[in-house]
Parts: sequence; structure tokens; C-alpha cells
Amino acid sequence: MEGGPERGITLERGLVKGQEIHSQNPARLIEKIIRERIFDSLYWKEQCFGLTAATLCDRAVELTYIGGQYGQQRPTPFLCLAFKMIQLQPEKEIILEYMAAEDLKYLRALAAFYIRLTYPAVEVYKLLEPLLADYHKLKLRNMNGFRLIHLDEFADMLLTDERVCDIALPRLPKRIVLEDMEEIEPRESALGSELSDLEGDSDNVSDDESNIGVDKDDGEADE
Repeated sequence: MEGGPERGITLERGLVKGQEIHSQNPARLIEKIIRERIFDSLYWKEQCFGLTAATLCDRAVELTYIGGQYGQQRPTPFLCLAFKMIQLQPEKEIILEYMAAEDLKYLRALAAFYIRLTYPAVEVYKLLEPLLADYHKLKLRNMNGFRLIHLDEFADMLLTDERVCDIALPRLPKRIVLEDMEEIEPRESALGSELSDLEGDSDNVSDDESNIGVDKDDGEADE
């Protein structure tokens, strides 16, 4: 039939017009079956319609947990908003504002998840590694119920796991590979900084003890 879809081609709902991400339509960063569940969910229909990058922030602030699917494979509001961000593709400045909101932990977690899905590897490391020092508590919901994690754990999951919140993450090169290619500076761990501080304190104590010993010898010589 002329003018109709070709046989064998299935139209997909929710494909995004515009720039590709990781050499594919951004919508395909979320598996098709999960996209369909998102579109059919009550939260998507009632809370995500007509959202912009600005109003999405208001929705994210209302989140009380993160996660992928729960119950009878229902998508969480967190996952719905993550897909809405993929559709909207907010400017980088907006995403950085989300990340800078230290007191809005679920907004920060949502931005981190979006960054991991859509940003190049070097930016993923640079933007997510600071979260490894953020110990805000998060509730994670999955098929088994709720459990408590911390934002640093979530960031570590995004940097090391292949699937997070039931979504297959884009391949992320090992950090050491990017360091060897001189695309990113070696990361100094917080533990390394603490050890350096301790060593500095130890040196100061040794110097003080040496000075005390010298003063004592001088006193004895005067006698």
C-alpha cells in the first residue's frame, strides 16, 4: 500500500527528535519494554505531561526514593523523570545546577543518573566522583521492597555497575585507561589526603619533641 508503513517496521513511541546520544536515538537509552511501561504508568500520564526542564526540578524535589521497577514491574517516579529528562535534554548549565543542589539529594541523584546515561566518559567521572564524598541517605526501591543506601554508594554503582535502576548503562571505560590516554587527571582519594594530613601532624609532633629535648639539654648545661 502506498503511503503506509513498510512491512516489518514497528513504530516506537517516545523517540526523541534531535541530536543522537551514544550514536543512537536518546530514547533507546531506556529499553523499549521499560519505555512502554513508563508511558502506561499513571505517574507518567498525570505528573510528567507538559514538564519542562524548570518544572521537572519541582517534580524531582518531591521524590522520596530512587529505583527502577517495583511490584508488578511498575516504573518508579524516579525512572519516569529520568526518561523525561532524556526527552527534554536540558542544557548542561541546568544539569550542573541540579548537581550543585547539595540539600536536594533526590534531585542530585536524578541528575547523576542522567549524566551517567548521556554524557561522555570523561565528564561522567569528573561530575560523579565528587558525589563519592556525599553521605546523604537515600531510599532505594526495587522488586524486593525498600532498602537504605547513601548517595556515595549510588555514585559508585553508576561508576562501576553495568545495570542501575534496572537500566543497562552505556559502556564506561576504566578510569585508568583514560588516565593512560591523558584524558583525565589521576584522582586523589579522600583517604590519601587524610593520610597526608596525619603524616604532617606526625612530623610536627616529632619536631616539637626534638625542640623539647634541645631545651632540656640546654637547661642541664646551664646548671
